[in-house]
Amino acid sequence: MTVHAFIFPGQGSQSVGMGAELAAAFAPAREVFEEVDDALEQKLSTLMFEGPMEELTRTENTQPALMAVSLAVLRVLEKEGGLELKRAAALVAGHSLGEYSALAAARSLGIAQTARLLRLRGTAMQKAVPAGEGGMAALIGVDLEQARAICAEAAILRVEGEPDRSEIIEVANDNGGGQIVISGRATAIERAIAVAKARGVKRAVVLPVSAPFHCSLMAPAADAMGEALERAEIAAPVVPLVANVSAAKVTDPQAIRDLLVRQVTGTVRWRESVEAMAAMGVDSFVELGAGKVLSGLVRRIAPEAATRSVGTPADIEAFLASL
Repeated sequence: MTVHAFIFPGQGSQSVGMGAELAAAFAPAREVFEEVDDALEQKLSTLMFEGPMEELTRTENTQPALMAVSLAVLRVLEKEGGLELKRAAALVAGHSLGEYSALAAARSLGIAQTARLLRLRGTAMQKAVPAGEGGMAALIGVDLEQARAICAEAAILRVEGEPDRSEIIEVANDNGGGQIVISGRATAIERAIAVAKARGVKRAVVLPVSAPFHCSLMAPAADAMGEALERAEIAAPVVPLVANVSAAKVTDPQAIRDLLVRQVTGTVRWRESVEAMAAMGVDSFVELGAGKVLSGLVRRIAPEAATRSVGTPADIEAFLASL
């Protein structure tokens, strides 16, 4: 019997038009988009369906928007297809903001509350570091230890006639398949690109992001999320979550709170999370929401597992037919 994990995408999966087909085809999807719009007091759905892209990619919009599409897909599967999450999936997981989508899917968080938390998370992350002072880069063709060594070397700022100083640069995402994302001070990221090239790394590129996510520069955002999550109503999920920062199963609401706060500054251990799910018996990963980024990552980490992306009415029909 197939053992499914439902997985939820993070930033980078957004595109103008996402969710529009779902809204046109299914009342449960429209209800999710309306609930998110009402919670944020903004027509976020119009921005998702029509753009412009530069507004959609502002992190305070991207985060709740991607969650909305993921939850719209799930609600259609549940209400139109009769799917019951705790029977259909053994585990849930999400990449960065996708962890909130996973928790909303598993009824640990309500949709409106999740939208507001993600709006706050996006705003707090953007405010944590002044524009231009932080950055991120992708290193392709490296493992975790190599990436850490590159960060350690790039952290050292040498100025002639002055003692060496250290700047923050850390591993933000271990995405698997030799893809590591690093995050930190913009000047340290520049040095890391040079170090990576000198070490013969296959590819090292600066990412077009607005802030240095998942590193200790995000501490002010972690503080803001700590306060918000302390007030948030969090229930035990109906399906265990495999958390980004621990790569382990969690169901306890207080532990979930703590992990969500740690996630703001911590490494997204996606490779280890997928490996852990496979070790727990998962042989099928179903990505719910926009894009196919996570399915591609899973294929590189666990090539023996089946993968499927479910984000359009046609995808929904095909997935329901497969159950």
